[in-house]
Amino acid sequence: MPTVPQNLKEQELDLRTLFPFDLDQFQMDAIAALNADRSVVVCAPTGSGKTLIGEYAIYRALASGRRVFYTTPLKALSNQKLRDFREQFGADRVGLVTGDVSVNRDAPILVMTTEIFRNMLYGTRIGEVGTSLIGVETVVLDECHYMNDRQRGTVWEESIIYCPREIQLVALSATVANSSQLTDWIAQVHGPTDLIYSDFRPVPLDFHYCMPKGLFPLLDNTGKKISPRLKPKGGKPKGGRPEAPSMPFLLSILQQRDMLPAIYFIFSRRGCDKAVADCAELSLVSKRETQQLKLRIDDFLARNPDAGRAGQVEPLYRGIAAHHAGILPAWKGLVEELFQEGLIKVVFATETLAAGINMPARTTVISSLSKRTDDGHRLLKASEFLQMAGRAGRRGMDELGHVVTVQTPFEGAKEAAYLATAGADPLVSQFAPSYGMVLNLLQTHSLEEAKELVERSFGQYLANLSLRPQQEEIAVLQKELDQVQSQLESIDPNVLSRYEKLHERLKVERQLFKTLQEQATQVSASEIFVALPYTMPGTILRLKGKHVRYSEPLSAVLVTRVAGSGQVPYLVCLGRDNRWYVVTMSDVVGLHPELPRVQGVDRLEGPPVELSLKPGASRQGTEATAIVAQQIPEPSVAEEAPEVVEQMQRVIAVQEQIASHPIHQWGEPAALLKRQRRATNLAAEIEKYKGHLHKQSQRHWEEFLDLIDILVHFGGLEGEPPAQPYKPTFLGEAAAAIRGDNELWLGLVLMSGELDELDPHHLAAACAALVTEVSRPGTWANYDLSTEVEEALGGLRSIRRALFQLQRRYRVALPIWLELDLIALVEQWAMEVEWPELCENTSLDEGDVVRILRRTLDFLSQVPHVPHISETLKRNAYRAMRLIDRFPVNEALD
Repeated sequence: MPTVPQNLKEQELDLRTLFPFDLDQFQMDAIAALNADRSVVVCAPTGSGKTLIGEYAIYRALASGRRVFYTTPLKALSNQKLRDFREQFGADRVGLVTGDVSVNRDAPILVMTTEIFRNMLYGTRIGEVGTSLIGVETVVLDECHYMNDRQRGTVWEESIIYCPREIQLVALSATVANSSQLTDWIAQVHGPTDLIYSDFRPVPLDFHYCMPKGLFPLLDNTGKKISPRLKPKGGKPKGGRPEAPSMPFLLSILQQRDMLPAIYFIFSRRGCDKAVADCAELSLVSKRETQQLKLRIDDFLARNPDAGRAGQVEPLYRGIAAHHAGILPAWKGLVEELFQEGLIKVVFATETLAAGINMPARTTVISSLSKRTDDGHRLLKASEFLQMAGRAGRRGMDELGHVVTVQTPFEGAKEAAYLATAGADPLVSQFAPSYGMVLNLLQTHSLEEAKELVERSFGQYLANLSLRPQQEEIAVLQKELDQVQSQLESIDPNVLSRYEKLHERLKVERQLFKTLQEQATQVSASEIFVALPYTMPGTILRLKGKHVRYSEPLSAVLVTRVAGSGQVPYLVCLGRDNRWYVVTMSDVVGLHPELPRVQGVDRLEGPPVELSLKPGASRQGTEATAIVAQQIPEPSVAEEAPEVVEQMQRVIAVQEQIASHPIHQWGEPAALLKRQRRATNLAAEIEKYKGHLHKQSQRHWEEFLDLIDILVHFGGLEGEPPAQPYKPTFLGEAAAAIRGDNELWLGLVLMSGELDELDPHHLAAACAALVTEVSRPGTWANYDLSTEVEEALGGLRSIRRALFQLQRRYRVALPIWLELDLIALVEQWAMEVEWPELCENTSLDEGDVVRILRRTLDFLSQVPHVPHISETLKRNAYRAMRLIDRFPVNEALD
């Protein structure tokens, strides 16, 4: 263990003493930034040595007599860091706080979950150093890419926003696409921050693709494209879907090629357990390793006889294990230790193993490139793939890390090559206001100050970036609007408005005139259609229509009728222009029986032979027809209907007003009107953009205000800003002291009095109902819940219903747990039922039972610290904790 200097005499510590090996450039850059008192975002691949930078921050703080908080996303990772740091810095220098566990919390190196750190910050005004942070020089945010976590990502954002500026931040993150944005945001909300980025892997990765024919390189020599050998050939594959290689086949290849130990990722617990069973005939360890395993496993089982899981003990002797959430944490801890020591050769694990636990391997096998999620079945995201792949390659032990992708009936080499060459996904914001956030901020801040804090979120930062194009568009539109308005500023807006109304009125009057004309024409056409069958040859007509294309009606004389296509005949006419026309009745727009019939029509020989007797046919007449044509008069146009004449006068009157309007003194009215309309449209478009911007930019604050309304309704807040600032009531202060998915619900329950008189074992079960998520279909427990617990929980239903209804009205999606199906297990455990018996009476995996009990224990550990609740309830919560906090629920900390 390197010597820790007692005081900092020089600008830099002796790096050679602390780290007796060559440092990578990104590590040197990060150390230089820390020595310059700047915060850092270290973004580098998994396994590249980011942790060393956090360790340097610890050495630096200790040398100056200061403290370091080291935060992690997982309790298991916090426990691991506790063990590592005790060995590295000395047990007396390291403490741990993880909610229900507190060890040496005044130590200079304090390891904690990120939620604990965030809750510490709630205790004082944001930016001020509270008592819990006195002497803290640096906070290390390990696995900072957990900001992407949908349920818990908001905790990292809040921690960064609330952390006092004088405290140095060291954010350690896996590779993400937008690390520069993360750094810029931290610099804005916290203080000077440098991005330390590296895509260098000290142990390069080699990608493989396994199918029943064998194991092949996945990528070509450039490492950027799929291997030509794996490219699909033309035509459809024969024999249906491709098969996956068998588990023993793949492991035997890895063993032959010296590619073990391996982590084999399978996306289901049952799949992991089945994989262990499928390897029943396989042993992957040497005789010496077998002896070592036997000693270690037998010793563990002697100390923890209830920890051995059926189907898992015997394979462990052969170097094979499963690792997933359904397994006892204690057993998983043993698996992790043995794997790190190289005694276990393959661990079949779910994806959670990739999320921070230090278990590097020579090889990672990714069994499928897609997985089931709450949103359906989908291809892995690039960051998910990289997180698992990054576990391959042990620094100082392997020259190459191997990543094996496996052919399945659903995905092939194309998908594998895509993920192997894809860049990392960007960090997105999961910032979400909660009741706890609202109450804790309003305890020490005004509403305006709280708004400013909410608007400092990474989500707001990203929203502002995404909205920048719209802001630029608004600026462009505003510039154009200003130009148009400057062109119109010399014009009296009232004059322009009156002219525009006149112009619109003229349109209306003209449209009405046209409509009246058409109606009069229709009446006339109807009368003509009725009279034409009785019209004698020689009668004067006027023609215009589909078959007589003139701009003005043509005067003609009816000569004869010929058979038409139906019962209505065609009309053969001689026009005043001495041409023959074949028309239909609809081409006749005027009928003049009042005029004398034309003489000589009956003496004409009829239409010429070459004239086709079809509508639209036309031929030039002869000298004989010309004599007749000359006799055809030009009838006077019939007077318009009175209503048409009246409307025409209105049109003329409006036209005269427009012609004499004063607007003409400023220019062409049409151009002025066009500018005015453009100005109106631009203003409307700008308002639309601004409305959208406001809605997007204020989303988190609107959610915050909705939670305030709900809290006021239930009596958790009081006040009427700005005259009376919001302040938490006793209920609000109780809820603010709680960590949970829905702090208001938990506060309402604890303040209701329904749990006050429950015995400790009954209280444990009731608390489990408040923190246990909805059970999966098909899960069961063989125990009945006691009447006392059922009655107490029954008294909470009306409160729950009222909260649910109000949350639904405000579209708040925070859960309101009250699950009765499995909590009898907690009651029985609190009544000292043995672990094997408990597990035999439920369909749940042991790990799931432990998780329910630990969540219950975590909530119970908070109850004694909640203000304004019954003292009896506090005492019983403490007693209930002691009843359930025993192996395998308790977390052993050596």
